[in-house]
Amino acid sequence: MNADTENQLADGSFEFLSIFLEGLPFIFLGTLISGFLGTYLPRGAFEKILPKNRTLAVIISGFLGAIFPVCECAVVPVIRRLVKNGLPVSCALSYMLAAPIFNPITAYSTFKAFNSSTDVMFTRLGFGYLIAVIIALIAARFAINNILKSSNDQKPLHEHHHPRNLTSALQNSLRDLMDVGLYFAIGVILTAILKTAVVDPNEPFWKDLGANFAGGTIGMMILAFLLSLCSTSDAFIAANSFDHFPIGPKLAFMIFGPMVDAKLIFLYSTVFKWRFILFLTIAAFLLTGIASWIAQNHLISDSPKAPVEDLLTP
Repeated sequence: MNADTENQLADGSFEFLSIFLEGLPFIFLGTLISGFLGTYLPRGAFEKILPKNRTLAVIISGFLGAIFPVCECAVVPVIRRLVKNGLPVSCALSYMLAAPIFNPITAYSTFKAFNSSTDVMFTRLGFGYLIAVIIALIAARFAINNILKSSNDQKPLHEHHHPRNLTSALQNSLRDLMDVGLYFAIGVILTAILKTAVVDPNEPFWKDLGANFAGGTIGMMILAFLLSLCSTSDAFIAANSFDHFPIGPKLAFMIFGPMVDAKLIFLYSTVFKWRFILFLTIAAFLLTGIASWIAQNHLISDSPKAPVEDLLTP
C-alpha cells in the first residue's frame, strides 16, 4: 500500500468518524422521541389538532420546526413514527423538510455567520419553508402507496399489544435506532468516500465556479449533497469557506443540503420508496435553484462573512 492510498484511507476514516459522531447524538435523540411518540401518542391525535383542510394542515405543519427544532438526522425517525400514528404524509413531509431550516437554532447560526444579516437569515428560512410546503402539497396529490414503503403505511396500530409504559417506549426507541442507524451508517460511509475520493472544495475547479452564477449554484448544491453538513453549522462553512461565491449560490448550499444530502438519502429510504426519493431530490434541486436566482437578483446583495468564533458571541 503506497503513501497516497494510506493517506486517503486515513482521511476517509477521519471523515467517517467526524460525520458519524456528529450525527449519532441526533439520531439517538430522534429515535428516543419516536419511541415515546409511538408509545404514548394516541392514533388520530393529529386529526384533532390539525385543520380539516389538507392545504392549511400542510402549511401549519411546516411551522412545527419553530416549536420542535430538530436537525435533518433527528427528524426522519420522528416522522416515521408520526406517519404510523396517523399524521398525513403530506404534513409529515412539510415538517420533515422545513424543520432543519425553519427553526431558531438555524436562524441564529445563519444570522451570526453572515455578520448579523437579517436579510440572509429571513431569506434562508423563508425559502426553506416555502419549498418544503410546495413539495408537500405536490406530494399530497400522489397515492400513498407511491410514496411510502409498505412497512411505513398508515395501517392501524394494534395498541393493545403494546402497553403504554417506559419499557415499551424504550423498546420502540431501540427498534427504531437499530433500523435507522444501519441506513445512517451506510449513508455516512458513502459521504466519507465522496468527500475524500471524489470532491475537494479547495480545488481550483470549485473555486472558479464562483464566477458563474448558474454553475456556482449547481456546484454549491452538489457540494451540499456531498458534504452532508448539519443545518446548524453549514452557514459558517458557506460564509467562510466559499466567500468567493455570490450570495445566491450560498443560499442554495444552505437550503438544499438540509433537505437532501448523501446520508439523508439512505435515511429517507427507511420511510419512502426510491422513486419518490428521486422526485423529492429533483423537486428540491429545481426549487432551490429558482429561489437562489430570486434571492440573488431581487432580494439581497452579497453580505460580508463573519468568523466562526462569532457563534460564541451573544
